[in-house]
Order: sequence, then structure tokens, then C-alpha cells
Amino acid sequence: MTRDSLVLAVGLALGAAACAGPAASMKPVAVVPATGPHAPDVNPFEGAKLYVNPDYKATVEALAGRHPDAAGPLNKLASYPTAIWFSKIADLAKLPQYLADAEAQQTAGGKPVVPVFVVYNMPGRDCAAAASAGELGPDATGEARYQKEYIDVFAAALAAHPKVNTALILEPDSLANLVTNLEKPNCAAAEPIYKRAIAYAIAKLSLPNAFIYVDAAHAGWLGWPRNIVKSYAVYKEVLTMAGGPDRIRGFATDVSNYDPSKDPTAPKRDPAAAPNDEIGYVEDLAKGLPSVGITGKRFVIDTGRDGVPNVRTEPGNWCNIKGAGLGARPQANPAPNVDAFLWIKVPGESDGTADKTAKRFDENCVSDDAAPGAPEAGLLFEPYLLDLVKNANPPL
Repeated sequence: MTRDSLVLAVGLALGAAACAGPAASMKPVAVVPATGPHAPDVNPFEGAKLYVNPDYKATVEALAGRHPDAAGPLNKLASYPTAIWFSKIADLAKLPQYLADAEAQQTAGGKPVVPVFVVYNMPGRDCAAAASAGELGPDATGEARYQKEYIDVFAAALAAHPKVNTALILEPDSLANLVTNLEKPNCAAAEPIYKRAIAYAIAKLSLPNAFIYVDAAHAGWLGWPRNIVKSYAVYKEVLTMAGGPDRIRGFATDVSNYDPSKDPTAPKRDPAAAPNDEIGYVEDLAKGLPSVGITGKRFVIDTGRDGVPNVRTEPGNWCNIKGAGLGARPQANPAPNVDAFLWIKVPGESDGTADKTAKRFDENCVSDDAAPGAPEAGLLFEPYLLDLVKNANPPL
């Protein structure tokens, strides 16, 4: 297929997605394991520039204009690369624009420009909570729409820009819920759809220019010995369905979370407990995954809110934690086994609403650790962003 025909295919796919409705007759197709070429076994961030989301940049610059006392650090923040989340089908309309922009920057600058995209529209999303519930139901129609209107369109857009390497963070929290939360009816019901949907996403998005990192939660969740061993079997099952472990570059940890990448207090490790930091968790994963045939994997760690270690009273609290700060800046090869530190959770975007009357309200968003007054998940939480900037470590 020529480049022009690929571009046309993307446009047609986007148009079909825009026009298609959740017809009851839609049915998912079986997952076909990928067999074509996949991304090479290299670190995509090494020697590359990370793509800066122009929309977020404009938002933060506008905020700086409203807060002159914090304008200096806010304008610095605006220049940093952050991930771009595609949380619903309609978001994909801007994907070709981001890719074209990255390609133009790459051509002008003479070095790779790598966007980080979060694939986040799982049918029955957020099965263990309500704050980030998505648009697709955990049923055949939701699964079919995820395949046809979301993943297929995503893959077509990436294929239309083969010169742009992309890093894909795949479905935060999804597989982790299958490890620890199957006692909850919503997660038990969603389990087969989650596995098929992620396998389908890996198979379709496994392209020469797409470096896939499957979400692996964080040290305080799956890092416990009983949980991490259970997670290996889930990953193996899903990767086998998708075409094998070679279809992904590795795993993403601490997405939207607060665990320090490296605990500065350096406490003695308790072998019966979870690691104290994400570097320890990554080390455990690197040692344990080969036991199920998943070898040579690398990791990315979200450091966007880990600047203040031990900021919450318990690791199960996740919603807009008070006192958090921006952490280590995005960078390649920061530690053994780690491809990059990234800011995956967009700094200042809410985790969930504190409004108890809201449909997507979750009790975690009014815990003693949660910042008050938060809007719905994904919306800018302006006071919270100002606090993240104020508490940044290292400072902006």
C-alpha cells in the first residue's frame, strides 16, 4: 500500500468511526495473532526528542498568564513532553495531526521525535472503581466498537506515518484488575473481554514504528510477592493470544501513581513485602517474567507525580493525592532495565471527582489523602496543578 492510500485509509476509517453508532448488531471478531514485522529491539527514546503536546502547552501557558506569581515554573512546565491520552473514540480525530506535527519537527530538526500515546478506551474500563469509567460497555457491542472504531483506526493512523516512532502505553489498570480484583462482579464479568481486547490491541498495533508498553500497575499494587507471580500468568496468556512476547517492547509502571522511582530513604528490603520504589519493582519484574517465557523486556516509569516520596497514608489511595509534586524529568536510560522516565499522567489532570452526587464519583476521591474540590477525571484541576509545580522535586 502506498503512503497516499494509507492516508486515505485513515481518513475513511475516521469517517466511519464518526458515523458509526453502537448498533446492537455489531459483533467482535476473533483475535488473530500478529505475524508481521514489529518494532526493533532498541530503546526508542535513546537519541530522540520527546514530542511536546501543543494543546497541553497552550493550556499551561494560559494558566501561567492567570497566575503571574507562578508564571516562571509554569512556563517551564509547558515546555516538557507529556503523554497524550486517547480516552474515547472521538479523541482519535486529532491523532493524524499529532503524528504529522511530530514528523514535521523530525524533518526540520534532523533527529527522531517520539510521541507517547496512551491507549485507554477498554470496554468496561475501570471495573474496580467508577472515576474513570469509559464510553464502551463490557459486552459484545463494546468489544466490537473497541476493535473497529478505536484500535483499527489507531493502527491505520500509525501506519500512515511510518517514519515516526511512537511509544504506546497500553490500557492502564486493566490487567492489574484481573490480578487482584476478580472478586468484584464488574471485573469478573469483564475478564474475558479485557484479555481479548488487549490481545487484539497488541496484535493490531504491533507495527515497525510502534513500541508497546503494557501497563503493569505499580509496586504498591502488584509488587507484593503473591500478586506479581499471579500477574505473570495473565501477561503470558494475553501475549500468547496476541502473537507472543516479541510483539511488545515491555511494560509501563506507576502510571498515574505516586510511588518514588527510587526511595531516597533507602530502607532495607523486606522480601515478604512489595518493593519500596519502582526501580525495585522493575528489578523484580525483570527477574520474574522469564519464568513464563517473557524475556528481554524493558520498562518505562511514570515520574510525573512522584517528586514527594511516601506522600500518602496507604498505597491503595490513588485519587488526587495531596502534597504530591512533579518528579524526575522525562529522560532516556535513567536506570538499568528502564528505557525512560516519562510524564504519562498529564500533570494537573484530575483522577476523579470529589462531587458525591456525580455518576462517576468514587469514595477514594474524598479520602483523607485526596485533594478537595476535584473535577471529573481527565479535566484540569487547576489548584492541584499549581501544587504539583510548587512541590516539584527537582524544582522547576
